[in-house]
Amino acid sequence: MSVLVYIESDNGTIKKAALEVASYGRALANTLNTSLSAVVFSSENSELLGNYGVDKVLTVDFSEKFNAKVYADIITQAAQKEQASVVVLSSSADSRYLAPMLSVGLDAGYVPNVIELPTQTQPFTVKRSVFSNKAFCKTEITTEVKIIGLSNNAFGLVEHAVSPQTESFSPKIIASEITVENIDKATNKVSIADAETVVSAGRGLKGPENWGMIEDLAKVLCAATACSKPVSDLGWRPHSEHVGQTGKPVASNLYIAIGISGAIQHLAGINSSKVKVVINTDPEAPFFKAADYGIIGDAFEVVPKLTEKLKEFKAQNA
Repeated sequence: MSVLVYIESDNGTIKKAALEVASYGRALANTLNTSLSAVVFSSENSELLGNYGVDKVLTVDFSEKFNAKVYADIITQAAQKEQASVVVLSSSADSRYLAPMLSVGLDAGYVPNVIELPTQTQPFTVKRSVFSNKAFCKTEITTEVKIIGLSNNAFGLVEHAVSPQTESFSPKIIASEITVENIDKATNKVSIADAETVVSAGRGLKGPENWGMIEDLAKVLCAATACSKPVSDLGWRPHSEHVGQTGKPVASNLYIAIGISGAIQHLAGINSSKVKVVINTDPEAPFFKAADYGIIGDAFEVVPKLTEKLKEFKAQNA
């Protein structure tokens, strides 16, 4: 029996969230006193997994666009080959899509939003966030094979250098009735899903022409840019940047909200972020109640000054 992790990659590059999954998998394998295997749909950078404790890497030569049914079937075969008792995935949109199919294929219980190692292994019990990250729940998995969906930025990256065995894995590819026509992706930008810092703005910016200062601040912080739902609905920013309960959930280490009042749906979607900073002219904005730090002021005055000070700080500490 072993622990198997699914390593997500983007155009051949292993995602940060996948390295967090590997770190979690290593710690879990140590807890269960077993080995850690990984399945990755790219051989590029696969040696990197050895830095995070992966004992065995199964590389799959499958270059077609992401197809949840096909990927789930391949991971199922990998889990059966490695006799995996636990399979660990990230909480990305792709992993959430394929996880139920993987659960059916392995006859396994699936628990998403897991935030730490099992509190006990007999019975196997995990802690996860529930109710839009407003509470925690301890869930017992009773199936022989267990699937864990690790919440982003919940465990962190933990290096544990080993020399992994690499094996070319050739599963049986079953044709899927689902056809992926095209995938449009933003380029040269930090992904919201992988970002440790997110700079988000709302209607307080008054128009899309003022987003330059948000992008400048994000660039200094190596952060992803995001927006509230009204902003994406108005067409000021792409819907791919909409965060919140009805958009993309955010679990960053730092979330900066600029000109966002803090509707309940938005707060629910960013509640997993560790530190929240709010900049708003309205001292009664609901976001201040959820914030760790708040600045009552005009974004058009505060943000440029903040960006300049950060640039000076980085220059002094370069």
